[in-house]
Amino acid sequence: MRDIHLFHTDRGNEFKNQAIEELLETFDIDRSLSEKGCPYDNAVAEATYKVLKTEFIYGETFETLQELELALFDYVHWYNNIRIHGTLGYLTPAAYRRKHLNKMV
Repeated sequence: MRDIHLFHTDRGNEFKNQAIEELLETFDIDRSLSEKGCPYDNAVAEATYKVLKTEFIYGETFETLQELELALFDYVHWYNNIRIHGTLGYLTPAAYRRKHLNKMV
């Protein structure tokens, strides 16, 4: 099992409840909140969640946590090393990083 140290959310009402507070306290997990009135704090996370949901989660059923972990590992590898991204000049994230790291050295 992986250790979780931080739980980040926006300030939505769905995250303002006693059950979540007790869970975080029980497992000694710190809470991180986006700034009040600043929706841009979560823009990258929200975009990532949307892609993850539409490309990976929708229509899938996982029988075990191990099955989910393996499928997620495969998806992240595909996303970073095979899937091209228009915002990165039609490179994969790994290729984009290599290209720009070489310019910095």
